[in-house]
Amino acid sequence: MKKILISLLFVSLVVSSAYSQKEINTNQDTKDIPEIYFENTTHDYGNIEYSSDGLCEFVFKNTGKEPLLLTNVKASCGCTTPTWPKEPIKKGKKGTIVVKYNTKITGSFTKTIRVYSNAKTSPVTLRITGTVSRTVVDEKKTNN
Repeated sequence: MKKILISLLFVSLVVSSAYSQKEINTNQDTKDIPEIYFENTTHDYGNIEYSSDGLCEFVFKNTGKEPLLLTNVKASCGCTTPTWPKEPIKKGKKGTIVVKYNTKITGSFTKTIRVYSNAKTSPVTLRITGTVSRTVVDEKKTNN
């Protein structure tokens, strides 16, 4: 019985101290936070050939008042490789995220790329779609 009372006392102290903490407002005034604007958030490769160039670019602009910093850009799978500027993008300036899709994987695809930054709208999701088709030369190799 003594253990139960001590346990209840401990739990009530932890709960009461958690609720009594003063809320800390960590949000800055949002008028100065960078804003990221993409010209396009989707890219359709259409039909592309096997082992062709799978590069595309997503152009963005910092429309905010403070420098924009891309902290991470993650693809939904290993077949898609993004590269992005590591230096801050000043207000009014543009940057480019280059995405390379592995075109040695045949068939239709839809992949997403998540862009994490210090902008108001973070993360932003970019999307690539298309269909990789085998070439005539590749079909001859598979028939032999």
